[in-house]
Amino acid sequence: MTSTDRPNYFMYFQGSSPAHYRWSSGMASVLGFSPWGGSEIGDADRVGRRLLDHVGDDERWFQEWTAMGDELRGIAERELGSGHDLTAAGAYLRACSYYLIGERFHTPKDEVGLAAFSKGVDSFRRYAELTDWPRIECVEVPYEDGSLPAYLVHADRSEPGSAPCVVYFDGLDITKELQFVRGLKEIVRRGVSALVIDGPGTGEAIRFRGYPLRHDYEVAGAAAINYLETRPEIASDRIGVMGVSLGGYYAPRCASMEHRFKACVAWGAIWDYEATWRKRIESEFNTPLSVAGNHISWIFGVDTSEQALEALKGFPLDGVVQKMRCPFLLLQGEEDLQIPMADAEALFAASGSEDKTMRVFTVEEGGAQHTQRDHQTNGITTIADWLAEKL
Repeated sequence: MTSTDRPNYFMYFQGSSPAHYRWSSGMASVLGFSPWGGSEIGDADRVGRRLLDHVGDDERWFQEWTAMGDELRGIAERELGSGHDLTAAGAYLRACSYYLIGERFHTPKDEVGLAAFSKGVDSFRRYAELTDWPRIECVEVPYEDGSLPAYLVHADRSEPGSAPCVVYFDGLDITKELQFVRGLKEIVRRGVSALVIDGPGTGEAIRFRGYPLRHDYEVAGAAAINYLETRPEIASDRIGVMGVSLGGYYAPRCASMEHRFKACVAWGAIWDYEATWRKRIESEFNTPLSVAGNHISWIFGVDTSEQALEALKGFPLDGVVQKMRCPFLLLQGEEDLQIPMADAEALFAASGSEDKTMRVFTVEEGGAQHTQRDHQTNGITTIADWLAEKL
């Protein structure tokens, strides 16, 4: 492959198949965690080299990444035993990333996969206990007949009752732990706290609590605000909402239907998710995807693609986002291969917010891929600065 043949977007695993794209997107995510302690390029490349001849073998992907997670967890425990708490914390955080990035492609979600996921969550909790910054609380957000697991990451330099806060929802296949290593520290260092939460259909909420994906995400959004209103250190009149990837549906839906939210960030556009998945299914998943095609059925708790499409009928945002009143920020990459620019433009035009901004990232500056996967610093610092200004 010559330089002129290479795509503009990052491809660790060179090739044109959907598997090459999916695996490369996963590797880009891992490498993008590095500035915030979620990975090391040497770890990632060691795994990547072992996977180069096995592209598309998702069980091999799972085995290699979880093995790296086990290695880092062993290092963490050794360092902890030597009294090196901060070194152990860093190793636990990287172990968490590797366990969870490996489990993403593991289907079905059997006991082996769930055990690896549990080790990832436990590794993050150990990091939260050991790190000296930021201050992280493991909390439960009351929801329906149970609760949603979340982390309350406290803002720097705030007085009791004065800290604004953003509710940060997952995407289709991301977890609250992986959201943390996508640069959440950039938000809290600017004086905004964050409630990072596994909503219905994601993370622990689907794996261990049995909460499937739902279209009326404002129910989870209201639950998050209700919880934050009980926290004396949070300014309850300055709470925003954001989401990444499919979170570009969750956050606008929440802000449009729950007007207690005072700002909204869509880190990636979603417009008509049923139409998006109909095209993917009709192509037999021969399109750029960040997950295996059957993931959509699993998060709805259904057996077939047809049943998933039926569940997606409540997901179009037309007729919903016209009700949005708070400031709105939409981020889009100019070469996003998963969600077309036309969807971003439709979402932005339909938003009822008078104060709205659409930020499109180019190949030249970095961030042209889906959710700025190829340059996460550009994405998260844009979001963090905007939240600090609006909240």
